[in-house]
Amino acid sequence: MTHPTEQEPLLIADGLTKWYGRQLGCRDVSFDLYEGEVMAVVGESGSGKTTLLNLLSAQIAASAGRVLYRMRDGVTRDLAALGEAERRLLARTDWGFVHQDPAMGLRMGVSAGANVGERLMAVGWRHYGRIRGSATNWLHRVEIDPARIDDMPVTYSGGMRQRLQIARNLVTQPRLILMDEPTGGLDVSVQARLLDLLRGLSSELKLAVVLVTHDLAVARLLSHRIMVMKEGEVIETGLTDQVLDDPQEPYTQLLVASVLPA
Repeated sequence: MTHPTEQEPLLIADGLTKWYGRQLGCRDVSFDLYEGEVMAVVGESGSGKTTLLNLLSAQIAASAGRVLYRMRDGVTRDLAALGEAERRLLARTDWGFVHQDPAMGLRMGVSAGANVGERLMAVGWRHYGRIRGSATNWLHRVEIDPARIDDMPVTYSGGMRQRLQIARNLVTQPRLILMDEPTGGLDVSVQARLLDLLRGLSSELKLAVVLVTHDLAVARLLSHRIMVMKEGEVIETGLTDQVLDDPQEPYTQLLVASVLPA
């Protein structure tokens, strides 16, 4: 994948650190993320990937450091300085969060169409026909039969639920998507279709994406850059193909070796 360029970063992580009492979540994580760029964060369980994602999405407060975000008016703001209402609005409009378990990102008790339409209503859409039309269009874009718009997500397969969660996130045309193991728990053929879909949409919509995954094949397919974490710290970072084809750190070499065919 070619590396996108943009004048100003959309997101800046500056010295992000999180302690849970005496236990380290992550320490001194810094990077810039540009529109149209996908960055994968990889590492074993407990490496700090999920803590970092929760810091970036302002779901937890940092012990040190800050997250800066360039708003649609072009002004870069410190997320910690935003009011609760401003952060909630960002989460409903400019950001998306794709959970590993789609049930965490969907309302399982309402229809597929209502799941997608709900985000539109949150940003002020009121015309039922327009909302339903947009929901229908997005179901089609994520390869769900629009005839199933009134079905409940509980009747959907795991892969369909994940695609529905993606449609729900993208309907408000966000600029930043945070993904937590989006293909985890899906069988290989379903994973392949979902990855193709994600790669196409992220490129078409020029999304900035932070992708947390333990799967290096997923990182290679989707990301421009990769950041390797171990025990809460970033130990290696660079262009994805560069890091995976010629890892410099022993830990990264072990990760890469563990997925190579024998």
